[in-house]
Amino acid sequence: MSDDLPDQFDLVVIGTGFIESCIAAAASRVGKSVLHLDHNEYYGDVWGSFTIDGLCDRLNKETGAHSTLRNCSYTWHSSEKEPEPEAMEVQGEQKWNRETMLAKSRRFSLDLCPRILYSSGELVQLLIKSNICRYAEFRAVDHVCMRHNGEIVSVPCSRSDVFNTKTLTIVEKRLLMKFLTACNDYGEDKCNEDSLAFRGRTFLEYLQAQRVTEKISSCVMQAIAMCGPNTSFEEGMQSTQRFLGSLGRYGNTPFLFPMYGCGELPQCFCRLCAVYGGIYCLKRTVDDIGLDENTKEFVLSSAGKTVRAKNVVSAPGYPPVSRDIEMKPHISRGLFVSASPLGNEELNKGGGGVNLLRLLDAESGREAILIQLSHYTGACPEGLYIFHLTTPAVSEDPASDLVAFTSQLFDPTGAEIIFSSYFTIATQSSRSTAGEHIYYTDAPTYELDYDAAIANARCIFGKLFADAEFLPRAPDPEEIVVDGEDPSALNEHSLPEDLRAQLKDMQQATQEMDIQD
Repeated sequence: MSDDLPDQFDLVVIGTGFIESCIAAAASRVGKSVLHLDHNEYYGDVWGSFTIDGLCDRLNKETGAHSTLRNCSYTWHSSEKEPEPEAMEVQGEQKWNRETMLAKSRRFSLDLCPRILYSSGELVQLLIKSNICRYAEFRAVDHVCMRHNGEIVSVPCSRSDVFNTKTLTIVEKRLLMKFLTACNDYGEDKCNEDSLAFRGRTFLEYLQAQRVTEKISSCVMQAIAMCGPNTSFEEGMQSTQRFLGSLGRYGNTPFLFPMYGCGELPQCFCRLCAVYGGIYCLKRTVDDIGLDENTKEFVLSSAGKTVRAKNVVSAPGYPPVSRDIEMKPHISRGLFVSASPLGNEELNKGGGGVNLLRLLDAESGREAILIQLSHYTGACPEGLYIFHLTTPAVSEDPASDLVAFTSQLFDPTGAEIIFSSYFTIATQSSRSTAGEHIYYTDAPTYELDYDAAIANARCIFGKLFADAEFLPRAPDPEEIVVDGEDPSALNEHSLPEDLRAQLKDMQQATQEMDIQD
């Protein structure tokens, strides 16, 4: 760290993952001095996005027992006979293999921890409320899918989808609309009879009592409520309402996906932190950390520089505070790049978009989430498709954890897999005795959206700064009023030259964060 770095901070945050970045942005926004460090040369850690060669480099790194990312492997797949170089392009169609993919490596944005956002979920509301949404772009998920009779089919979400789908009969369409209307009204007075009748029973029993067909039951259980046979009636109704409450906001489905990958989201919060004075140092490892018993301040040393902090927040797996922390497998991940999409042409019109599929393994009772991305998300070049597969970890072998789901996807469809990778995201199984006064963030959990991550960030921020608001709205540059000026008269041309320069700097800061090494 540079010698001109301040010696005192209200908060030092170690790690630039999603939760750590939320906390750093929230603290900086309410006027706290923040130093944000990361031993990586990129933002996001296991919440980040990578180019194809960047991902390979990351997976090649040695990982120990204390690492959050472990059990990493990847494979390049090729056909029995590679095409000749002069035959690589046929009628303008790109033929993909290892060489052609690496040649366009920078066109990839591959997530270690992909998520889907509910359109009215916690994260979308937080992005709008804080005005961080101006730093990000999103695409509506095109299809919510399920497996039915061995095929991947689209589940009708909106009213128009229900009546236009060819998957359901006319009778089934009416039954589905009637059922969804009843779920949407759940909690109102007219639904008290159901609430009392099914208290202590399962959501599946409620479905069966409505005399819906097996196909409708599969639609609701697999793709709408996203629950299992033992899910309670109350939980199933709440999940269904959450789905219905996000419909019709930004598209036919209730979900959004970040353009250029989920790794953009931690960087959005980092940008806000930097705009309000947060200092960033990448490729900086904390060599030692201690607690001054007299002042109760933390003393951190890095590359010969010592700083003091009133509070420290750390991601799991970051030394030195995590040296004696045991980590255990938490999420098993598979990431695949293919030259062909999954499902029929109806699911992939115009080259495809974003498709979401929840997979079930009847034998083990386990589940997995599949996210399919096309070039329209900015995550890969045109002609390629990314498949993100995620399931709760049950072993140290992610490929073994996912085999029940990969066999459902790739073997029957004959997808042209060019690249496959597997890895485990681990979480803490114990607390560090050396860092008992440090606030640790949680590793990514198995969830569709970011609710648990945001709750973790709110909880830690509330303990640090109990009287401060978590991420109040940040004003746009044109809304900033100088003392003594008429707000209605403020525009770029009426401002003095020095203030115009400041305005330009602020606008630039929202696009590219200034990194201080």
